[in-house]
Amino acid sequence: MSNLGPLGGQQRLSAPTPPQGEAIGRYGTYAEAQRAVDFLSDEHFPVQNVTIVGNNLQMVERVTGRLTYGRAAFAGAASGAWFGLLIGLMLSVFGNGGTAGLLTGLLIGAGFGMLFAVISYALTGGRRDFTSASQIVASEYVVLCLPQMSGQARQVLSRLPNGFGRAGGPAQGAWGSPEPPAPGSHAAGAWGAPDPSARPGAPQGWTPPQPGTGPAAPPPPPAGHDAPRREEQPVEPDLSGPTYAEKVEEQRRARRAAEERARQEREGSGG
Repeated sequence: MSNLGPLGGQQRLSAPTPPQGEAIGRYGTYAEAQRAVDFLSDEHFPVQNVTIVGNNLQMVERVTGRLTYGRAAFAGAASGAWFGLLIGLMLSVFGNGGTAGLLTGLLIGAGFGMLFAVISYALTGGRRDFTSASQIVASEYVVLCLPQMSGQARQVLSRLPNGFGRAGGPAQGAWGSPEPPAPGSHAAGAWGAPDPSARPGAPQGWTPPQPGTGPAAPPPPPAGHDAPRREEQPVEPDLSGPTYAEKVEEQRRARRAAEERARQEREGSGG
């Protein structure tokens, strides 16, 4: 991995190092992050203090079309023709072949390229009948700047429309640093260290009561004074009456008896 230095030379990194600095902008695409850094450069900001970090990397393979024997042969002939053209050019210049040598190399290269492409496609057995292009993309691009220059970088980006990228503005604090402890939590001790006053099983933030600071117990009743009577328990209502099913059955029997009496009355009046 290499990078261009200020003098145009290549500065080789001995080992990968994690990014450092404060986030001065968050962008959804690399083009937006590149636009922000390019604007910093146009404003004569020392961009060697800036780093672009891509989060949540994904490998994306975009399918470009269907692959057939004809397309495989055409692609192989095109790639082989370039190589044959180079060989024919060398023959025409150094071997006095002229135009005939140039055309011969071009045709031979295209023929061999077509042959190799068709054979390679046939060996796949139809398991990959499409063409595609792969690239690595990130879901978010963060522009970092060294802490001593981050304020100046934010001032410059504020003059660029949507210079800070996504809504919410640039994040404050150093990149990758843990969040500071909340007020009142772990006040005595290092950040992340367990609270020595906490007992096992007690909720977080619980502190044992100190002697003499808890609520005082109520004084005992004076001698000869009757203790307060206990509140009488409410009397439960009597629920021993007929159930719902029994009431339904009783209504059904009454209805049948009424129908039977009506039928007897009709028969008596008709006789």
